[in-house]
Amino acid sequence: MNFRTAPRALAAATTALLALGGLAACSDDGAAGADPERVDVVAAFYPLQFVAERVGGDAAAVSNLVKPGAEPHDLELNPRQVGQVTEAELVVYLKGFQPAVDEAVAQNAADRSFDVATVQPLLDASAGGHQHEHEGEEAGHADEAGGKDPHLWLDPTRLSAVADRLAERFGQADPDRAADYTARAAALRTDLAKLDAEYSEGLKTCQRREIVVSHTAFGYLAERYKLEQIGLTGLSPEVEPAPQRLAEVAEEAREHGATTIFFETLVSPKVAETIAAEVGARTAVLDPLEGLSADHGGDYLSVMRTNLATLRTALSCS
Repeated sequence: MNFRTAPRALAAATTALLALGGLAACSDDGAAGADPERVDVVAAFYPLQFVAERVGGDAAAVSNLVKPGAEPHDLELNPRQVGQVTEAELVVYLKGFQPAVDEAVAQNAADRSFDVATVQPLLDASAGGHQHEHEGEEAGHADEAGGKDPHLWLDPTRLSAVADRLAERFGQADPDRAADYTARAAALRTDLAKLDAEYSEGLKTCQRREIVVSHTAFGYLAERYKLEQIGLTGLSPEVEPAPQRLAEVAEEAREHGATTIFFETLVSPKVAETIAAEVGARTAVLDPLEGLSADHGGDYLSVMRTNLATLRTALSCS
């Protein structure tokens, strides 16, 4: 399963070579196993770091392979990072989202990995999409990504299920503190249930339910809260939409009276700005939470609440 539009053969090959020397090249500050009192965890990208830190608490040392402000899809691992994966007691990743991480896990940490995509079946890439006369073309955008949407963390109830399963894996790695991991997962479940309730209530009564987004990362959010996403591109944020697609989206934005075209924190807003100017709408950030921006001081919960406020304004919710 691969969510990219084209194989990253070079990145995978590079990762394989780096794996041979990754252990020796791992620097002291990034080395797993440095603290014998804590479980050393490598998270593939931010939402998984958030869950691992909440469930692991003080008993876990969690590192994120993606720096704040970096786009996680195209991550290529350096020798130090391969060393982190090799030495980690637990690697939390989402198979198919980052090919270089998949390769490193397969070669160096298959028996110490937790693939969050196995917790619940992933949605089809077209889930939450707007049903329209151009459905065929939109389905083509979904097909480019291999048919499944990886952005499960945008549904708080699914992230809660990930936390529960992750607590079990922590308990296997550290049986003496298994009850603590279970308790912290339960506390996170409470926080996520509150967030879910806020979304359900906040988006219950809105003048519009269509969201025009720069790429179709919001299928889980759309399905959970009965919205419909209209994407300029498919699951890959780097793909430039064809002129025909831009025209189609502009037409749909006018048809549905869209007042806002959404772009992301880690991707250029130029295409969204072009559509907004054409249809007389404004632009706003709707964060898919693949990673935090370099200057962002918040966390998963605060960014999701910012997203909710942005959606309520854009959709004229009461």
